[in-house]
Amino acid sequence: MESELRAASAVVIGGGVIGVSTLYHLAAAGLTDAVLLERDTLGAGSTSAAAGGIRVQYSDALNVQISLLGIERFARFRDDFDIDIGFRQNGYLFLLEERMMPAFEAATALQRSLGAPTRMMSLSEAAERVPGLCLDGLAGASFCPIDGVATPEAVVQGYAAAARRLGARTLVGHAARAVRTEGGRVTGVETDRGLLPTSRVICAAGVDSPAIAATAGVDLPVRAERRYIYFVDQRGALPASLPLTVDFATGLYLHPEGPGLIVGGPWPTAADLAPYAVARLPALADLPIRSGWSGNYEMSPDHNAMVGAATEPAGFYYATGFSGHGFQQAPVVGEYLADLVAGRPPALDLGVLSADRFAGARTRPEANVI
Repeated sequence: MESELRAASAVVIGGGVIGVSTLYHLAAAGLTDAVLLERDTLGAGSTSAAAGGIRVQYSDALNVQISLLGIERFARFRDDFDIDIGFRQNGYLFLLEERMMPAFEAATALQRSLGAPTRMMSLSEAAERVPGLCLDGLAGASFCPIDGVATPEAVVQGYAAAARRLGARTLVGHAARAVRTEGGRVTGVETDRGLLPTSRVICAAGVDSPAIAATAGVDLPVRAERRYIYFVDQRGALPASLPLTVDFATGLYLHPEGPGLIVGGPWPTAADLAPYAVARLPALADLPIRSGWSGNYEMSPDHNAMVGAATEPAGFYYATGFSGHGFQQAPVVGEYLADLVAGRPPALDLGVLSADRFAGARTRPEANVI
């Protein structure tokens, strides 16, 4: 029997949506013997806990560009990969206090300059889109109709299946322990089942990325920050066309999910969530929570992703620190990493997202973090 740990041209560490997107794009770029290592099952980490939001409403121009490209990819995902990812474009609605209005007006102007149909919205218009919305303390809103949601697990399975069809392998139940190097170059990945030889490693291990990177002498400043999601199995009078609605002051958000609603934010219990949810949408008081779960945001110091290649060791690449935006950026980031590894010019240059920016005081803060 041929060893599962036979040498590979590239090894991806992490089976979340960033990892499987990267694996697929590596295989599509010709690295058909690429391997992905996942200690659990595909999508079992932060991806499985993601709310599935996809938006262009960012304050950083590059994030807007990534999202515009990503939305194109999500829109054609079913045609490209023959899987329904539940992509729905009901829009994102940000509910804003007076102090937030100037920043969102500037962000809206930026987004529009890049081709996004974002617009500022009056409170009366917001209330029409969200029946029963309490407007207390609000001054306005921003809305983009091409924003939406998709099912993270379906995206993971679509990419993974397509990568395998091209010859790439996904080794689940294989934990990466350390990246091996020699003479300033990557030589392999030490796993719990032995050494997997390779000259190129792509670290996409979410909140575990710093520990993996440290074994190669690379510093990735990421910290975990917990977010919580609750499922309400009814919508009441709320329409299926309800936009993903965000109370930006508190971090409360909600969107339709099947016959019910997803409601989320920074609150670890339903009792903690309830006062904020009911204050903004009183009808939620009559819609019982049926289940809940949580996952980690991998936060970077400036709330922007870290994507790139290490100077040393050669052959070490990374994608982490997405600060809650990894799912929606996965199509573009996976392709960019594959382009780096394959030595091809990228469709969109993400070079400014290199982790080197923190050593050189070149941070680029993203303000619109939920």
